[in-house]
Amino acid sequence: MKPDFSKGLLPAIIVETKTNEVLMLAYMNEESYKKTLETGTTWFYSRSRQQLWNKGATSGHIQHVKSIVTDCDKDTLLITVEQTGAACHTGEHSCFFNVIS
Repeated sequence: MKPDFSKGLLPAIIVETKTNEVLMLAYMNEESYKKTLETGTTWFYSRSRQQLWNKGATSGHIQHVKSIVTDCDKDTLLITVEQTGAACHTGEHSCFFNVIS
């Protein structure tokens, strides 16, 4: 099943394959999705910089893709990865560490 990029960017939920921990949420356009398939590592589209970025290219904290699935509407991606190092730019393993309640 191919994701539906007809409306632009798709949210990509990144989950660690060994623990099922949600690591981060980022966005993909069709080009970053194709680069992810080609390379086996995650590529995203930066909304603030308006360009593609390869997760871990500068930090070395690479995400090796294990599986990609879409939701029922094909407009959200769930990507399981083997995470090398921290997923969050703050140095935390996951971007989801701020407890509200």
